[in-house]
Amino acid sequence: MQKIEPKPIEIPVPPDRFLVSKTDTKGIITYANPVFCEIAGYSEEELIGKPHNIVRHPDMPRTIFKLLWDTIQRGEEIFAYVKNLAKDGRYYWVLAHVTPTFDKNGKIIGYTSDRRPVLHREVLTEIIEPLYKELREEESRGGLEAGEKLLMKKLESIGKSYEEFIFTITFKKEDLE
Repeated sequence: MQKIEPKPIEIPVPPDRFLVSKTDTKGIITYANPVFCEIAGYSEEELIGKPHNIVRHPDMPRTIFKLLWDTIQRGEEIFAYVKNLAKDGRYYWVLAHVTPTFDKNGKIIGYTSDRRPVLHREVLTEIIEPLYKELREEESRGGLEAGEKLLMKKLESIGKSYEEFIFTITFKKEDLE
């Protein structure tokens, strides 16, 4: 597969659109809705059977994806801000909600990710982008373990779990009224 060169051009995700995909337990795409295909710039045929990391942007810290995978493999859901890479090199930001899918016996058989547009741009510019940059820098110095330690240290310093942190930066008081 050819490496895509990132471009500094953002694709706006319309506020009323949801990008949905499903994967097997190894992260291989088994379903992609038309909105995901449209925003990412791939046909459904180009996505089905491919690893979901086909849309991973190099600006994303490995720490966040490890946290995501660890969480869903435990059978729990997770929300995370994700910068994805489109086929043409442009990028788009989403708030991803990833959940495990279970069979009738409670065994995880796959994962569903529905991604929403980011409602408050200041969350990205003031919180997420600086945090992700710091995590990537820490990972470049000390690997994934160093990135994980930094994230845990930051969460401890604000007295929140990752889920609480994401919730508090995502929803403003007026969003909840």
